[in-house]
Amino acid sequence: MKIPHIALPLIMAVGLGSVFVLPKAGSTAQSAIRMALPESLNDWHLLKTEPSQKEIDILGPETDFSKADCLCARPGEYQQDGRPTPDLINLSIVLSGSDLNTSIHRPERCLPAQNHTILSSTVVPLKLSNGRTVSVRRLKTTQTIPNPEDRSLDKEFNGVTYYFFVGHDRIEYDHNMRTLADMKDRLLRGMDQRWAYVSASMWYGKIPWIEKPVPEAEADAKLSGFLTDLAERQIDWEQVK
Repeated sequence: MKIPHIALPLIMAVGLGSVFVLPKAGSTAQSAIRMALPESLNDWHLLKTEPSQKEIDILGPETDFSKADCLCARPGEYQQDGRPTPDLINLSIVLSGSDLNTSIHRPERCLPAQNHTILSSTVVPLKLSNGRTVSVRRLKTTQTIPNPEDRSLDKEFNGVTYYFFVGHDRIEYDHNMRTLADMKDRLLRGMDQRWAYVSASMWYGKIPWIEKPVPEAEADAKLSGFLTDLAERQIDWEQVK
């Protein structure tokens, strides 16, 4: 069908005019996560740690880190020197820079490089006291700690990792869903947002410093409780939809 000559200027006018309707691109929206970690979280003591040089080299230069070894005394259990026997959760919060391709990723990509074998992946809901529910990804793994001098002495540990992503006004547990949400926000809202990747890991089974094997269900319960408390405290819920 031939377009009338008079229609062409109208089409061009509408197309050019839409530029003023579309959202402006380039504004950066901050994540709803609070990166400054507390010294304690209920019964857990947070000992802050630094990212490895490998993490710094791989991720973007604007990436921010908040990492901690989180310790909680096991009731009635003590080491030979009399100190309480602790549970250990490794906490990591990685806040993206401007380049999402280098400054944020999912554990399925980096855990194998840390000698983890992923056995299963499921979704776990965490119910918060403020009435919100946060869905997180649960990965069940085995981790091999190699002995460079004698590989027959390698040690293998069972582990559970929970993770999720915190954007400017939303929370996602799936990397692809997060990527899609980010693309929609950039296209429709003109908003570049910094995403935070939150992960917490814990061994279960036979652990060197704990006398009796730790059941998998116990590790899950402690990770769920810890992350529930962390989400309630570290996320700005007035900002999240």
